[in-house]
Amino acid sequence: MSKLSRTGFWILLSGALILALSLGTRHGFGLFLAPMSAEFGWGREVFAFAIALQNLIWGIAQPFTGALADRYGAGRAVLVGGLLYAVGLVLMGHADSAASLSLSAGLLIGIGLSGTSFSVILGAVGRAVPLEKRSMAMGISAAAGSFGQFAMLPGTLGLIGWLGWSTALLALGLLVALIVPLAGLMRDKPLPVLAHEQSLGEALREACGHSGFWLLSLGFFVCGFQVVFIGVHLPAYLVDRHLPATVGTTVLALVGLFNVFGTYLAGWLGGRWSKPKLLTALYLIRGLVILAFLWAPLTVWTAYAFGIAMGLLWLSTVPLTNGTVATLFGVRNLSMLGGITFLFHQIGAFLGGWLGGYVYDHTGNYDLVWQISILLSLLAGLLNWPVRERPVARLAAAEVA
Repeated sequence: MSKLSRTGFWILLSGALILALSLGTRHGFGLFLAPMSAEFGWGREVFAFAIALQNLIWGIAQPFTGALADRYGAGRAVLVGGLLYAVGLVLMGHADSAASLSLSAGLLIGIGLSGTSFSVILGAVGRAVPLEKRSMAMGISAAAGSFGQFAMLPGTLGLIGWLGWSTALLALGLLVALIVPLAGLMRDKPLPVLAHEQSLGEALREACGHSGFWLLSLGFFVCGFQVVFIGVHLPAYLVDRHLPATVGTTVLALVGLFNVFGTYLAGWLGGRWSKPKLLTALYLIRGLVILAFLWAPLTVWTAYAFGIAMGLLWLSTVPLTNGTVATLFGVRNLSMLGGITFLFHQIGAFLGGWLGGYVYDHTGNYDLVWQISILLSLLAGLLNWPVRERPVARLAAAEVA
């Protein structure tokens, strides 16, 4: 095994473990909505706003974190992100007001996630593997994050039942702190800067002048809206519909489990078929799944079927979106450009998380937000269809030369 392939292997392995810890912990935040809101007498909007703020901060920080990773290596970004994430969880465990919850769960964890999630990790993976293996490697990394969601969700519920919500968050903080030593394995070396290569400003101007970049970003907005709304509010929605609380946890665990297969399959298919066309199909199928879930009589088994179907579609957008960005603009500034598309994802996540709580507190149900989610699926399908997966002229000319 060559030195380069060994380096790629360790980046892929450590990146997968970091994503599993980071996203697995985040996936369980919805389980804290009911106990924290009940203890402090909050409406659902208080907790929902803090998680929505987390997603917005995550998105705003992501292009800057990605740019730092592109220039100085992913390891440093992961190290700082892991520390902030762990501290945020500890402080969240001591939160007793809307302000302290927004500071810990919103600001600190939001910044922490920007250094320990997809844009930084997939940027490093994209630079470490050959072009023909890139989509598959991104799918494997995203699948690892999905497995973390499946594996850690029942563990989080068990911690809440055993220790209470506050101590459970402290325990999760210790677990997330394992990201710090894993950062040492992310020996991602930025590509050498050549005299004729783009500056950050030039890369931004090129991307901003490309219609495909904006269409991908706007489509990714829909993904964020849907997954955060469902992840935060689905357990409470099922309880409102008189299903046991354990059903919501099981549904989210099924989302995490089948997301493993969905993201891996998306990465595999993205190496063979048009990634924008796959994104179009994925978003349209999501809308149909949500519509079927709302139309069918709600039972334990239809809830489980919804979790399985959504899991297959959950984060499949990530390797396809990031892979398309890499094809269009290359991997030199992939973490930064992927971070900008992810900012749109997180603006959608903010609205999905917050709007769910706001609508529920003002209407007593989630009907309006479910309807918006279906309409957004149609919009995302239309946005991704015209994207052409062709390198920009700069890259095409370099290949010819």
